[in-house]
Amino acid sequence: MNDRVRRRDVLRGALGALGAGVFGGCAAASAAAEERDEKGDASAGPADRVDGKMKVTRLETFLVKPRWLFLKVHTDAGIVGLGEPILEGRALTCKQAVDEIAPYLIGKDPRSVVHHWQAIYRHAFYRGGPILTSALSGIDQALWDLKGKALGVPVHELLGGPTRRSVRVYAHAGTPEGILAKMAQGFRTFKSGPQGGRRGAARFVETPGFVERVAEKFAELRAAAGKDVDIGIDFHGAISPATAKLLIKALEPHQPMFVEEPVQCQDVDALAEVARGTHLPIATGERIFTKWGFREILEKRAAAILQPDLCHAGGITEVRLIAGMAEAYYAAIAPHNPLGPISLAAGIQLAASIPNFLCQEQVSLGEGYLKRPFEVKDGHIDVPSGPGLGIELDEEALASKIGHDWRNPETYDADDGSVVDW
Repeated sequence: MNDRVRRRDVLRGALGALGAGVFGGCAAASAAAEERDEKGDASAGPADRVDGKMKVTRLETFLVKPRWLFLKVHTDAGIVGLGEPILEGRALTCKQAVDEIAPYLIGKDPRSVVHHWQAIYRHAFYRGGPILTSALSGIDQALWDLKGKALGVPVHELLGGPTRRSVRVYAHAGTPEGILAKMAQGFRTFKSGPQGGRRGAARFVETPGFVERVAEKFAELRAAAGKDVDIGIDFHGAISPATAKLLIKALEPHQPMFVEEPVQCQDVDALAEVARGTHLPIATGERIFTKWGFREILEKRAAAILQPDLCHAGGITEVRLIAGMAEAYYAAIAPHNPLGPISLAAGIQLAASIPNFLCQEQVSLGEGYLKRPFEVKDGHIDVPSGPGLGIELDEEALASKIGHDWRNPETYDADDGSVVDW
């Protein structure tokens, strides 16, 4: 008998001696999975526990209206993992990037999620960037979905278990009427942009009239929503530092929940200067990739709220690490998500597993895309109990939404025709 067999027998004996007390949780999880299957839980799918070998057989991407790219990672166990490897306006480029990564994954067991993240990221040699990191992000989501389905548990259980019962979400609304309509749908938290300024984007130096109109429009939103509703404002990185300071000063009496991307996120020193000049929370992160991108923001105290996008920043694996870094700096996480329901599902699983979660952005609850769309109740979405990401695509409804040619807006100054940010 060799040493390996001897060690295995010893382990079997030791584990057997521990008895049902240790493994009761596993038995309960298995029973819960069986109960979900019997009830026809949409998120269960073919997710019977897989204890043996499992291999990736195919990576399938397809463009989905209005501007998304969905991914299915197929396996020989019949389980399919879902992800969104998309960068807005670059769907075909991301699709090609996934195709180029596919030969690495095919034939491998998808459950070594972190190992695969490291291999895909580090073997690229030219690391990071929006395209490769977005492709990696969607693949990472799909691998976590596969692992959860293979074990019959939600992803948040794999990340240490739930830290909350439900996840706070916010909606976009730029008018008092829009906020009231969304409140009727169950939302209690909102985000808007600077309204009422001028045609096109703000100029480098703006007039007192511009600043006053933006503040007045936000005051109208505050009056409609009331003082017990949070409303963030997003400058979209399209305001100069000089004008951003004026706008923030004018907005302070109305206490926005946060000021998002008050200046271009690439200039971390300018962002930190703006943050030091106001008591309002500064938020940023939708155009920052990986833990290395967020490090400088935290070190320079440039933002109190980080907004990593789980489709761009490195997926669930990386954003979980970013959240840990943020916790060390007493910063909160509010994941960015102007994308589809797979992205939202990934964000909810992440939110359910971290202590410093603030709020989750969404633009689609999955109606017309998921068999069971998410529901908002009193501003929150219940944490799904199904395995993996807890969702299942509605293939029949999706059939009419396949394909798109969405492009980024091309915006120009209304007065002189020069290029402006959008």
